[in-house]
Amino acid sequence: MSSSVHINPEAGQWRWPDVNTSPTALLPLDGEAKVLAFHKQLPSYDRTPLHSLQSVANELALGHVLVKDESSRFGLPSFKILGASWAVYRAVAEKLGHATGSDGMRLSALGAEARSKGLKLVTCTEGNWGRAVARMAKYLDIPAVIYVPFNMLETARDLIRGEGAELLAVDGNYDDAVGAAKRRAEGTDNGRAAAVLVMDISWEGYETVPQYVVEGYQSMLDEADDQVFEATGGKYATHAIVPVGCGSIAQAVTQHFKGSWREKKGVPRAAVMAVEPTTAACLRTSVESGEMTTVATGDTIMCGMNCGTLSTTAWPVLRRGVDASVVVSDGQSHRAVQELETYGIEAGPCGAATLAALRSACEDESVRKALGLDAASVVVLCCTEGRREYDAPS
Repeated sequence: MSSSVHINPEAGQWRWPDVNTSPTALLPLDGEAKVLAFHKQLPSYDRTPLHSLQSVANELALGHVLVKDESSRFGLPSFKILGASWAVYRAVAEKLGHATGSDGMRLSALGAEARSKGLKLVTCTEGNWGRAVARMAKYLDIPAVIYVPFNMLETARDLIRGEGAELLAVDGNYDDAVGAAKRRAEGTDNGRAAAVLVMDISWEGYETVPQYVVEGYQSMLDEADDQVFEATGGKYATHAIVPVGCGSIAQAVTQHFKGSWREKKGVPRAAVMAVEPTTAACLRTSVESGEMTTVATGDTIMCGMNCGTLSTTAWPVLRRGVDASVVVSDGQSHRAVQELETYGIEAGPCGAATLAALRSACEDESVRKALGLDAASVVVLCCTEGRREYDAPS
């Protein structure tokens, strides 16, 4: 079996929700509708496109290969605004004493109240997450402080500053930036305005806001279900491939495609494949060891996945629900960027990594068999970011 693909024996017949291994669900029964209704009140809401790569499907002897293209979401080059907007909305509302933050309060009213209390947002980022949080701060008209690792490109920093946020670089990597953001939010104010920490990674004692982030990604998945059904003439996805990073989007995808709701509607559960860079394979290492493990990271063009530690709320779901963990090199990701460009899809390395992972899985007959990749397969690739500047690997 391919060394780049690890089949997870824990996946088995696992279903979501599972109270023994999964974080407590925060959404009420009608919560998914509330999330989508919230996103529809944001400026310029529209569902993102789903592209068919039928020539790739034919080449790989699959039924359909479909790309959910998040290269432009609310005018930003990433899906992350979905999670950031919902998490900021709920976290700020709760900071102000509203019970749920999901009672239909308009952004204008929430922003006015937040300003009256001197609230500001704090987070850290490798790029797209920070820009998304900064955009929500702009919608609310409140300040945002964004910590970034020292090696972030200046062009990426300028995009965050362009949203009106204060940007602070730390002398270290992403994990060091997480620590700096935590200290800023937890420390004494010393005259500073009260801070709301909004992160898409969780740790002990900080689980609620990252769960809101996961909830926010449901809008993308609901869109994709309808689009897959339309594109295939009435079929549903049998396989989904998603980038990992700290794990929030992978958690959302896994919960959705392994959800018990599918069987109640007569829809088979889908296999989930998670992809990481070879230089930051914290999920792969954790699945192989059987416990959440932090890894040292190295430079990669897939900087949005350059995370050495999984979110603690994501790990129980990924451990039991991800069928295969795939690692890809910068070269593989770059070639996938170039291939997607020939189809008119402007993907960044993280988004294109899903195509690279599919190709890697299909190269090994034993992997294909283990995952059920065949002529009946309907594969959805989560292309999570748009084209961006990076140094092409030699």
